[in-house]
Amino acid sequence: MNLKITKSALLIALLGVSGSAVLAQETTTSTTTTRFDKQSYRTWSIGAQAGILSQNTIFGGDSQRADEFKSIGYGIFVKKQILPALGLQADVLRGNVKTFVGANSRSENKINWATSLTAVLNVANFSFNDQNAVLIPYVKAGAGYMSSSADVTTASTTTNLFTDREGWFIPVGVGFKLGVSKGINLDFGYDVNFIKSSPTVKSVYNEGRFGNAHAGIEFAIGKKEKSQLQNYSAIADLRKKSAAESEELRRALSSAEANAQRDREQYAKDMGDDDGDGVANKFDKCAGTPSGTVVDGSGCPLSTPKPQIIKETKVVVTEADRKVVGDAIKNLEFDLGKSTIRSKSYASLNRVASLLMEKDFSLKLAGHTDATGSRELNLRLSKDRAEAVKAYLVSQGANASRIEATGYGPDQPISTNKTAAGRQENRRVEFTIY
Repeated sequence: MNLKITKSALLIALLGVSGSAVLAQETTTSTTTTRFDKQSYRTWSIGAQAGILSQNTIFGGDSQRADEFKSIGYGIFVKKQILPALGLQADVLRGNVKTFVGANSRSENKINWATSLTAVLNVANFSFNDQNAVLIPYVKAGAGYMSSSADVTTASTTTNLFTDREGWFIPVGVGFKLGVSKGINLDFGYDVNFIKSSPTVKSVYNEGRFGNAHAGIEFAIGKKEKSQLQNYSAIADLRKKSAAESEELRRALSSAEANAQRDREQYAKDMGDDDGDGVANKFDKCAGTPSGTVVDGSGCPLSTPKPQIIKETKVVVTEADRKVVGDAIKNLEFDLGKSTIRSKSYASLNRVASLLMEKDFSLKLAGHTDATGSRELNLRLSKDRAEAVKAYLVSQGANASRIEATGYGPDQPISTNKTAAGRQENRRVEFTIY
């Protein structure tokens, strides 16, 4: 009774494994992945195998006739790969085991059916720089249940020893697989099956065991664009993805360098003074004036220069004047890493230009940066930004001779450079009217 219950449980387990394989084949998942994202693999496979059954094993045997190699075994299997190196395999085997002892004595053991569940451990994964392995050696072991019959022939007399006798056996084996394509493997292996049944059954198998040297073919179940988990080489795939990532970074760096070079050339063109009138090209509304021509703040010639009357007057700076300058400082913004003034700053700078013309104030512009980057680059950037503000104010009519632009780089911080907020405070252009 206990044997029948155990046999039923094993058959139900094997059917469950097979049923899960069918369900897995019907399940559809998205195969659209990006580099370094989580990937899905084919973990179910089915296969068939055939080979030679023999009571002569690597552990010994008494059969002495080459005719035993006519003993053929065949079967099918379903496999679930749990990890890249570990899988569970359900096998069904049939065949005959023939043994010849002496000249006139032989036995024939018929394996009606044998089912087993084994754990298959992949010893290594030889990928040869490919994502799908070419050679996978493995070892396996498990448990099974079988039904067999036995006949003994002496001279011309054949005696039936038993029919449909059932019992347990333990299969162990070694082998290797050859990956011939992304979803097909050739399987070559050798198993030794240790019979753990009644003494009657064990007696007809030499020392209670038989071997199975077999070859077969295995098909992965699932979408063909996915790799098999057991064949998948993570190292080879990582090398491929890293190479693609490196190529993208090189292209991005090359593009960034080209853009930076164009920006530098454009800046040099904008801030240059081709006609030598003291007004940068970007703000020069009358380009190409002859050398020595007296021009106004926008670079246009003055028909009759107005005489300048210098009066010694006391300069009075009111709170309203300071507010105009303070608003300009507060609203002043440049493009990142450049000296290009953003258009949102124009309105407050226009009010500063009007103030300078109305009250004949002088203005000192002091550019400052944080400590990020080289000091030489920061000194140049702070000077360029102060000069850009001066050029804009002059373009709006301010007297260029009353505006001084200086760059101090990171040398005069007003806050710490260890925090983002402190560095933001240090990046500034100070306006001082007098």
